[in-house]
Amino acid sequence: MATTSDIRNIVLLGHGGSGKTSLAEAILHKTGATNRLGSVDEKTSVCDYYDEEKEHQHSIQSAVVHAEYGGKTINVIDTPGYPDFIGPAIKAIPAAETAVIVISAAAGIETNTRKLFQLATEADKPRLIVINKIDVENTDLPELIKNIQETFGSQCRCANLPSADKAAVIDCIENESGDSPVMDVAQAHTELIESVIEADDELMESYLGGEQIPPEKIASVFVEALKAGTLIPIVFTDSRKEVGVTELLDLVAKYTPSPSEAKPAQLEAGDSVAELKADAAGPLAGLVFRIAFDPRSNMKYSTIRIFSGKIKSDTNLLRNEEKKGVRPGHVLKSQGSETKEIDAGIAGDIITLAKVDELKIGDIVHDGKVSGTLAEPAVPEPMFSLALEPATRGDEQKISGALEKLCEEDPCFKISRDMQTKELVASGLGDLHLRVTLEKLEKRFKLSVQTKEPKIPYRETITAKAEGHYRHKKQTGGAGQFGEVYLRVEPGERNSDPPLEYSWDIFGGSIPGQFEPAVLKGVNDIMQSGAVAGFPLQDIKVSVYDGKHHPVDSKEVAFRAAGKGAFADAVQKAKPVLLEPIVNMEVTVPAENMGDIAGDLASKRGRVLGQDMLAGNFIVIRAQVPLAEVTQYNSQLKSVTGGRGSYSMTFSHYELVPPNVQQQIVAAHAKQKQSE
Repeated sequence: MATTSDIRNIVLLGHGGSGKTSLAEAILHKTGATNRLGSVDEKTSVCDYYDEEKEHQHSIQSAVVHAEYGGKTINVIDTPGYPDFIGPAIKAIPAAETAVIVISAAAGIETNTRKLFQLATEADKPRLIVINKIDVENTDLPELIKNIQETFGSQCRCANLPSADKAAVIDCIENESGDSPVMDVAQAHTELIESVIEADDELMESYLGGEQIPPEKIASVFVEALKAGTLIPIVFTDSRKEVGVTELLDLVAKYTPSPSEAKPAQLEAGDSVAELKADAAGPLAGLVFRIAFDPRSNMKYSTIRIFSGKIKSDTNLLRNEEKKGVRPGHVLKSQGSETKEIDAGIAGDIITLAKVDELKIGDIVHDGKVSGTLAEPAVPEPMFSLALEPATRGDEQKISGALEKLCEEDPCFKISRDMQTKELVASGLGDLHLRVTLEKLEKRFKLSVQTKEPKIPYRETITAKAEGHYRHKKQTGGAGQFGEVYLRVEPGERNSDPPLEYSWDIFGGSIPGQFEPAVLKGVNDIMQSGAVAGFPLQDIKVSVYDGKHHPVDSKEVAFRAAGKGAFADAVQKAKPVLLEPIVNMEVTVPAENMGDIAGDLASKRGRVLGQDMLAGNFIVIRAQVPLAEVTQYNSQLKSVTGGRGSYSMTFSHYELVPPNVQQQIVAAHAKQKQSE
């Protein structure tokens, strides 16, 4: 079994179509882990084993594989590259020491490449850039290297270069001469060595003094340069023809940090921070970064990166702050969909547990000797939503259970029951994301749903002060009901939390204190059901200042009705208005589309807040836009930019709806009530 110092963990990151999965397949084949080269196109890939991945011919879930090379165990996490499936890629970053950013030689630096490189940088991971698909004709590799250095920094240096026929690569770490059409090998060697020795002051002095630095010293400092970020090696591959794959493996095995050499993970508990040293004899601490359900048996698999200690079949495994432990049972190594049992998972390794239903993505597993949380990159908030209805009556419960499993697998897929609109709402990162997730629902669980645009969660508020009064009097054969309430309302601060500021200002016992909760319930009834178009109210101050009661007929039900009536009366007099949700948007587009996009956002009642130029002739536009105007923005952006644009969206605040829009919403609500 490998020791911690013999393990190398890499995560493959990059835009969809850059060839990450093909690279993982080439690594498996070159190392003898598989006896044939898996292919995405031929649907024989070890990593893309779900039906949806085979059908769409790109990764949807992250996959974990491993290979033995040069006396090292190399764990490879292959991640999805399309923006709609970025969640599993982000969650995999903390599980590896080294982030391998894969760039297609043909497509260059794309949207998700920038985003994932930035996240790996913020997570303080050593980075390595692979320029893949070098066999594609009419690629300008010198220009691509220049773009990479402009975008990601001058510390990006070529560790090898393609030969003239692109059938091999030339090492630039130890070679000082050679022939490549991309750039001079001697120049690449010099630039690389200078970036390496920046991490060591003593070597830097020797080098500047004209001394020749021996290769073994370069090798010993290389890992430190990667960790310090003074060097980001660039290597070249053609994964389908397996060109440059052995050289990439050499670089990973010799020069990337093992778990024991990497910066220790940090567990944060309150104000204290504990370092997790990669020691198999230390306390157990691991991170669940992937959950998957077997497409045939629906068995749950939880993949864990162990930072410290070890996991055996009889370990008492605790989750987060829970006191009750579970036995992991079999400890497994994953090879795509296949698993193999091992004796134990040790510090630094990536292992999988089956049938431990309690585990969730982001959980810390431990043996009770540590506590806290690991800092993880944030995943984008899912803002593209569809309302779901079962295609077959009676399937509601089955659909809820299946959707919960899909939520467990995907950190960016969320299900909610909108209490206001009574709709079951599925939210994801885009149209493709939700479409593929609902395909999973149909194929794996044999359940189908009908979809429609969800209702926008508007809110209501008031814009003036007013007083309200209501007397509830009901006389029947026996005891009657009586309650009378006077109250004042005025606007609260916009987007205040809680939405209602309530005060009980009764003096002299005109309403006994025992009825205060009943009056508040009545007020809250209207806060939930609204007074204009059936949407919840917010940002309101209420003062109950007077009323009357009857010693026999006053009851809770009477004062609840009186509170409700008085509040409804006051709100109608206080110039009620509708509020709409406003979202923050960041839209990344080619520079030539900037005018079209800015104009389109303005036509959607959006406000452009600023823009930043990116390398590679892209622009990021920051704007605030009403959510109602951008529910279908995904397809609009694709059509304007030819699929080259991307956007992210997060909730910002609520704002007043323009009067003409409010009239339309109120009219639609009245029509709906009439039909009901």
